[in-house]
Amino acid sequence: MSALGAYHRGVASSQSQRELGFAQRSGSLPGRLTSGRSACAPMTSPLGPCSGPAPFRAQCAAASGRAAIRPRRAAAPIVCQATSSEKMTVAITGATGLVGSRLVAKLAAAGHKVRVLTRNPASARSKLSYPGLEFFGPSEWRRGVEGASGVVNLAGEPIATRWTEDLKKSIKSSRVGATTAVVDAIKAAPADRRPGVLISASAVGFYGISSTATYTEDSPSGNDYLAEVCRAWEAAAQSASSVGARVAILRFGIVLAPEGGALGKMLPVFQIFAGGPLGSGKQWMSWIHRDDVVDLMIEALSNPAYSGVFNATAPKPVRMSELCSVLGNILGRPSWLPVPDFALMTLLGEGASVVLEGQRVMPARTQAVGYRFKYPDLSDALRNLVRNN
Repeated sequence: MSALGAYHRGVASSQSQRELGFAQRSGSLPGRLTSGRSACAPMTSPLGPCSGPAPFRAQCAAASGRAAIRPRRAAAPIVCQATSSEKMTVAITGATGLVGSRLVAKLAAAGHKVRVLTRNPASARSKLSYPGLEFFGPSEWRRGVEGASGVVNLAGEPIATRWTEDLKKSIKSSRVGATTAVVDAIKAAPADRRPGVLISASAVGFYGISSTATYTEDSPSGNDYLAEVCRAWEAAAQSASSVGARVAILRFGIVLAPEGGALGKMLPVFQIFAGGPLGSGKQWMSWIHRDDVVDLMIEALSNPAYSGVFNATAPKPVRMSELCSVLGNILGRPSWLPVPDFALMTLLGEGASVVLEGQRVMPARTQAVGYRFKYPDLSDALRNLVRNN
């Protein structure tokens, strides 16, 4: 059985895929001509947790006082290339999640064609209503990938919940399985209709946990469970380079967005004057604004310099206590009510490590390749997100 078939059969009875969270910076994105013609050239590419926030607290009732803020290598194969004036066709897994949905919106608004690879087309259609979207169910992924300019892979089971042995297996298999299925579809495409680039998500959990170390893209992997997941996840994506596809791995930090993720859970708690850090507050938070993570993906799709591993984190990580303090100041609310370690351990078990521990990650290669962060400072990022909530 192919990896594509095995993946879809293995997850057919589970819940829908979810994922990790946007102005085009300059020029047009290269890709397949809308007429179906493509300019192709020989191309080889070297290559290269699931860290994300757990629930900060239960959802709370609306606050009194100030207005409430609503949470919301073989021979060089042929791969498709195009000139800067052409539009792209992008196939995306995990398109309905926090990050994927904003990427879809950005690409669609810019006139690029978007193909949604999903296990539940009906559900995806109800969440993504932009004109011109195409939806491909489990048996159609290869057709959805064929002829695309690039593929963005964001699928994976959420980790922000209590970990059981079964869930830990699902966290790994959902990521590795979906990635393997995507890569198999890329490899199966005819040479002249094969996507030229795969952008695949990973996470800063790759580096393990430390309160003192600073990590860059060249740092070795950690040895805990999330690091193991990320290693397998990335290895599955990297194999696409064997048929000439350029592969860019983006190791996501905590994506800040008011409609979900860490910030989405923190806002209502702070609004009712109950905000505060989790645990000691000394753990590092390597964060990124939602707009920067999407802009980074779009640049990685269009710029051949993006080959290998890149940290999708802002250049100024902070400790948990600072994040809470800055957010409280912006909202005019105190950050005074910490959540003790034992409470989170009781709620999340082993999964509490996602928020009680962290890592200081710097985007060294991301900046070296020329990406300019729109929101490098936490205060500016949070002000923008709160204002536009």
